[in-house]
Amino acid sequence: MSKRYIYLMGLLTLVAFPLPSMLWMHYFEGMEYSAFFQLKNIKTIPILYGLEFGIVYAYLAIILLKAPIFDRIPVKFEHAIKAMNLTYLDGFFLSLCAGVGEELLFRSGMQYYAGIWITSLFFIAIHGYFSIKKPLMSLYGLVVLPFILLIALGFNHFGLWFSISAHFAYDLVLMYAIISDKKESTPYYR
Repeated sequence: MSKRYIYLMGLLTLVAFPLPSMLWMHYFEGMEYSAFFQLKNIKTIPILYGLEFGIVYAYLAIILLKAPIFDRIPVKFEHAIKAMNLTYLDGFFLSLCAGVGEELLFRSGMQYYAGIWITSLFFIAIHGYFSIKKPLMSLYGLVVLPFILLIALGFNHFGLWFSISAHFAYDLVLMYAIISDKKESTPYYR
C-alpha cells in the first residue's frame, strides 16, 4: 500500500461514508443537513470529554494488548503502517477521517434505526475484529466493543461531537503508538 492509497482511503472514509446516511436521513426522515451534523451541538465540554475518554481508553487498550495472548494475533494493519513510514501528520489525518466519517455513518445514520447494540456489533464486525476463522482476533473485538458501546451511549447523551472526538482520540493514540514504535512484536491496533 502506498501513502497515496492510504490518503485516498482516508478521504473516502471522510466523504463517502457519511453520504448515504446523510441523504437517507434528509430524504426519508426529513432531517436537515445541519441537524445530521449536529452543528448547533458543537460544544467544548462534550468534545473535551470525548477526547479524554478516547485517550484513556486507547492507553487501556495498549496495556491490554501487551498481554502474551495477543502475540499470536496477526497484525496486518500495524505492519502496513510501519512499512509505509507514516508521519505523525499522516496519523492525525487518518485518525480524523475515521473519527468523522465513521461516526457520521454509524451514529448519525445507522444507530437511528438499528440501535446501540446492533450498530456497535456491526461496527466491530466490519472492521474484522470478530472472526470465526481467526477466533483469537475476536479477543481484540472484545477489547474494542466496550469502547464502541460507550461512544454509542455517549452519542445519545452528549451528541455526535463527543463520539467523533472520542473515536478520533482513540485512533490517534494508537496510530501514534504504532508510528513511534520501531519494534515488530508489539501489537497496538489490528
